[in-house]
Amino acid sequence: MNTIKPTEPKIILPEDINPRWDWSRPIPSPGRMAVDFEERVNFQRLHRYRTARARQALANSNMGAILCFDNNNIRYLTSSVIGEWSRDKVCRYTLFTGNSDPYLWDFGSAAAHHRLHAPWLESDRCHAGMLGLRGSVNENAGLFKRAAKEIADLLRYEGVADLPLGVDVIEPPMFFALQAEGITVCDAQQVMLDAREIKSMDEIILLNTAASMVDGAYHLIAEHLKPGIRENDVVGLVNKYLYEQGSDDVEAINAVSGERCSPHPHNFSDRMYRPGDQAFFDIIQSFMGYRTCYYRTLNVGLKTPGQVDAYKQAREWIDNAIALVKPGMTTDKIAAVWPKAEEFGFVSEMEAFGLQFGHGLGMALHERPIISRLVSFDHPFELKEGMVFALETYCPALDGSGAARIEEEVVVTKDGCRVITLFPAQDLFVANQY
Repeated sequence: MNTIKPTEPKIILPEDINPRWDWSRPIPSPGRMAVDFEERVNFQRLHRYRTARARQALANSNMGAILCFDNNNIRYLTSSVIGEWSRDKVCRYTLFTGNSDPYLWDFGSAAAHHRLHAPWLESDRCHAGMLGLRGSVNENAGLFKRAAKEIADLLRYEGVADLPLGVDVIEPPMFFALQAEGITVCDAQQVMLDAREIKSMDEIILLNTAASMVDGAYHLIAEHLKPGIRENDVVGLVNKYLYEQGSDDVEAINAVSGERCSPHPHNFSDRMYRPGDQAFFDIIQSFMGYRTCYYRTLNVGLKTPGQVDAYKQAREWIDNAIALVKPGMTTDKIAAVWPKAEEFGFVSEMEAFGLQFGHGLGMALHERPIISRLVSFDHPFELKEGMVFALETYCPALDGSGAARIEEEVVVTKDGCRVITLFPAQDLFVANQY
């Protein structure tokens, strides 16, 4: 510990916590290169905002520090990432106290890379770390015990060892090793969600840019959606397009058509499109860590009256929800404009969960708020300026010919909201119409 510089308590500066919203003009969707002739996203300012938000949320809790293994929380706190590969490895972690900047333990040589290329991180806080790769290395090897002791020493050094340590997600052997060091472990995910729920203008620009990439993906789908290609062909086409546009993670693409539309399977297959198919898609990807969740429904060549009616109903449900979005509105009132599960063919709200739905968007696919008849009536949540979330509706065709799925991403402004998903969706879109 002697190699670590003494820490001084950090003060949350007003300019760091300022979200810098400007609702007097359209939300920018700038180019993705760095240029000298206009300001786009200021990533240094973004890093300061995120750490200040986390410091504020931590100060409002009963915890002395938070230990994060969730990749989204690690990126939020450290502005570091080593890609989709690390998603399920539980191989990176960061410790953040109210008194200092984050400590980061990274996978092998990534620690040395960050010391060279991430100057916003204190070089003496960037360490290589290894716990076990989800049990691949047995806990008897002592890696969990060693890491827990190192964390306990740092908590004492930072003066917060007597306070609870918040953790977001954790392997059981690490949990037990921390307890063996005398550390009281509690849930930190709510603290991080507190921090992440209000987006700065830099974050909103990144979310808008991510949505603009999916606007283009849907135009590409509309050009290629015709009999003779398959759902997985479209998935491959869109993956290629998004990575070429700068996506850093295409998390999932749902491609659902024909008889697969009802009930919604939440996946894709090798089914071949046929004339008159109703087809819906969900494109989940991120740009600079900020995600999209963006459904659209397109018909193949032609449409039936039953498909049109289903689409009109799904559109009405989503428009009714959008009309309510503003600061001070509560999620129970939005959920109330959506149909009960039994009204569109399901036996319970649990089985229909995710079909008439709202969820926060940011560095994770599901942040605050969550809007659903399953949870919002008993636990309503107040909307706030600067939140960004998706609203999605679903309606099966009464004649069994398909189902309509629509999703819009909205930004909560001071007096309402703005929709940032712009591929046409007011009426049922027919691709390559006969």
